Amino acid sequence: MEEFFQSHCTRQATCIATDPSHPSHGLFTPCRLAEVPHLDITSLGCSDAADEEDVKDLDGDEMRYIDFNKKEAVSTLPEFADPMRWPEDYAAAVTNMVVCKNDLEVFTKAGKNPPLEKDPPQSTIYTKHDVEFGKENALICFVNNFYPPPVKVKWTKNDREVKEGVTLSRYHPNSDFTFRQLSTLSFTPDEGDIYACTVEHTALPEPQTKIWEPEVSPQAGVGATAFCGVGLTVGLLGVATGTFFLIKGNNCN
Repeated sequence: MEEFFQSHCTRQATCIATDPSHPSHGLFTPCRLAEVPHLDITSLGCSDAADEEDVKDLDGDEMRYIDFNKKEAVSTLPEFADPMRWPEDYAAAVTNMVVCKNDLEVFTKAGKNPPLEKDPPQSTIYTKHDVEFGKENALICFVNNFYPPPVKVKWTKNDREVKEGVTLSRYHPNSDFTFRQLSTLSFTPDEGDIYACTVEHTALPEPQTKIWEPEVSPQAGVGATAFCGVGLTVGLLGVATGTFFLIKGNNCN
């Protein structure tokens, strides 16, 4: 059986503002920074087919997730951010998973085991850095807007599967209850090589493949330099020719 239950708990930070007409009463209004409210989302998910999920986002950026294998809350804030600890989050996440799985069972029975809604993924393949032949780079396969999680991703080089240098991220929730996930492949681009990212998902009738191949020439830099040199030379000749005729015209006068 393949079921997935997801719940978004959304909270907006609030502050107290005074109503001028009723100075003795406080009114709760959304706290705003530069007139934009901040959105704090905790996404809980349990499934028969995927790992449990408990992720906290702020304005669409992940702050922490629960690693149920290591039994801890893992901070994903960047290094420059103020350090935060989540000591009580793991215990709360375990309790939430018990509730989630109970709700999943209850709702499934109440709905007489309804068919699972599915959204097919949309995938895009691109490089991490500008392409230079012979220089190490990374290909990124970004898979978005799918439901339920997760997806399977396979990389090939010239129609042969590649497993070395491949990573697959955890799946992350979107605000519309779909998910996103990405896979990377470390590689060194070379002329003539063709790479492909193949995505498998329960909502796809067949695997979805995106192809990438280098679009630059190793002589592109030289060609551009030569073109600029020719353009500069022609420009200087034009100036010299114009000056010559100007002098001749003045002599005729």
